[in-house]
Amino acid sequence: HVQLVESGGDSVQAEESLRLSCAASGYTYRRYCMGWFRQVPGKEREGVAAIDSDGRTSYVSSVQGRFTISRDNAKNTLYLQMNSLKPEDTGMYFCGIDQRIAFCMPSMSFYHWGRGTQVTVS
Repeated sequence: HVQLVESGGDSVQAEESLRLSCAASGYTYRRYCMGWFRQVPGKEREGVAAIDSDGRTSYVSSVQGRFTISRDNAKNTLYLQMNSLKPEDTGMYFCGIDQRIAFCMPSMSFYHWGRGTQVTVS
């Protein structure tokens, strides 16, 4: 079965950086969309970034220029490099994967996702 395990979350000060990782296993999709979304209690889930199996990336406007999504195919790992962090970036960050590549965008409702990693910016 598909398994996604996020790591790298931490408590940091504003303007600092973090890199999140997501180890993926158990999927057999030749083409896929992977991405990150975040959740804050009491607020709607927000898509952050997405990357498809062709390497195309997309970002929500609030993180454009500050966050970079990437993947290491050899390690089956997805990354999110987050620079110039702001308090409003605080949340639980989840990674997801889906085979519907045509709909690959940050707002996508991924079919599989992990348990999340907490990012707190103060």
